[in-house]
Amino acid sequence: MLSTTRVSRHLGLAALVCAGLLLTAGTASAQSGGTVAPGGETSAAPTGPVGKAKLTKKGKAIAPANAPTAVVKAIAAGNRIRKKPYIYGGGHASFESKGYDCSGAVSYVLRGAGLIKSPMPSGPYMKWGLPGAGRWITVYANGGHAYMTVAGLRFDTSAMGSGGNGPRWRAAKRSPRGFAVRHAEGF
Repeated sequence: MLSTTRVSRHLGLAALVCAGLLLTAGTASAQSGGTVAPGGETSAAPTGPVGKAKLTKKGKAIAPANAPTAVVKAIAAGNRIRKKPYIYGGGHASFESKGYDCSGAVSYVLRGAGLIKSPMPSGPYMKWGLPGAGRWITVYANGGHAYMTVAGLRFDTSAMGSGGNGPRWRAAKRSPRGFAVRHAEGF
């Protein structure tokens, strides 16, 4: 028969082990970039450094070698429409269009990545996904404009940063001031 002191010692040790395991699990989630989804469940974000896409002289984006499949697909989608003209409302009724406006272009790229099912105007992107910048894909939106970054390159229809208007990849950064900053879970 175990003495009361021995039982207390075993219970105390068990409590310390449990507390240590819980602390380690929480720290590991935070260090790996894990996010807490609505409903309180933790989802792991991709680990490792985020690669940066390259921009060719002809304006085509090249995905980094370590990019997740959805990011590679997003870049491929952007490349398909990168020379299309700016057309107000373009890409709103259908993903396929003769030209694209800002949110139509963002919608096309997000659909290419498998992150949306139907096009949206810029306003709804203010509440799309999760708040804050993503590791790989970030959408910037306000009531009048939307643009995005994918693997460090900006995809935008405005001529800000040169390259003409219409959907284009741009290396030049743009201030996020006045925009809601959103991302898809895991990206």
